Amino acid sequence: MPRAVYVLALGIFAMVTSEFVVAGLMPQMAEGLDATIPEIGYLITAFAAAMALGGPFLTVAVLKMRQKSALILLFGIFLAGNVLAAVAPDYRTMLVARVLTGIASQAFFGVSISLASRITRPEVRGRAVAVALNGLMLGTLLGLPFATVVGEHLGWRAAFWAITVLTVLAAAATLAGVPSADGESQENGSLREELGAFRSPRLWLVLTTSTFVIGATFSAFSYLNPILTDLTGFSTGTVPLLLVAYGAATLIGNTVVGRLADRRTLPVLVAGLALNLAFLVGFALLAELPVPAVVFMLGIGLVGVTMNPALVTRVQRAGNARPLVNTVHSSFITLGIIIATSVGGPAIDAFGLRAPLWIGSGLALLGLFSLLPDVLRRRSAAEAPGTADAAAAGTADTAAAPGEAATAPQPVP
Repeated sequence: MPRAVYVLALGIFAMVTSEFVVAGLMPQMAEGLDATIPEIGYLITAFAAAMALGGPFLTVAVLKMRQKSALILLFGIFLAGNVLAAVAPDYRTMLVARVLTGIASQAFFGVSISLASRITRPEVRGRAVAVALNGLMLGTLLGLPFATVVGEHLGWRAAFWAITVLTVLAAAATLAGVPSADGESQENGSLREELGAFRSPRLWLVLTTSTFVIGATFSAFSYLNPILTDLTGFSTGTVPLLLVAYGAATLIGNTVVGRLADRRTLPVLVAGLALNLAFLVGFALLAELPVPAVVFMLGIGLVGVTMNPALVTRVQRAGNARPLVNTVHSSFITLGIIIATSVGGPAIDAFGLRAPLWIGSGLALLGLFSLLPDVLRRRSAAEAPGTADAAAAGTADTAAAPGEAATAPQPVP
């Protein structure tokens, strides 16, 4: 595994920590910006919306750049937004800062995943994506608690300054540790070539699956705190420890899925969604019992957002491994988060705290249905004369993405 992949994970970690920091510092930020708690909550929505809608346009803007240069530019935009957040004198300025950092984050994810795929051999691309996305998992496990502790003891502005320092370190590591290949910008292709991938109806179905998978998971994750305290009966002091355990489960699950994503992409997704559906239903039915509730919560952590390496692998094979496809895929993932958080709140008001878990169950079921065309196609290929051996060997899962060469660049030592 090239060292550069681990460097990319550090950059993703910095940006995910910034994404989550508002959730941990709502009361302090509301007081400091003379805003209400719901208004601070809108900063989270604004960040997610900026990612989903603005990220692809910024990716198009850096499309002809070498990917290393594009990453440094995106670090600069993100850094400017984060500094603006740290010094924001009012709510409107903070809103602008969150939009700016959201757009830069989404583009950074797309370019990073594309680069991680480019500098590794095809048979280990799923593992490379998993390593890069460990930055996302560690952002949940370590970044959010770290930023929250800093903000509580030194003030919420100090949390943004800490993220600024982390971003500078990640940018310096990228300059030193990520290779810059000649002709890289030409390999990205023209905008017309990039957009050509989106003519495939299958790619849109594959992208929709990702929305369902992440939406199902975040329907539960977004409301774990009130569910665990008000329904299950845990104390507020215990919940952070349970969330750390949840984060550890996502790290383990991401590593396992990364090992399987290249050769068993479709079976991993089918099994993951089926298990997630079972855990969500079990959680909804037994949320008032502490032991089953914790077991189901950890299960969701193991098989929820951890499907990302398999989702990325599937999207790249349906489209390509270039930055625009990866960024649009990240937008569909973010759309799942937006759906989960926007529907979950009103559902709680109408039906109670179990409602998000049932919504997540419905989204997981829709995700399974969206996999049916590929499952049926795989079965037909296995039953066709002369193709059974190939299907059994998993070639349906390991085909190269359209437009990609049969051989990939060797990993950078």
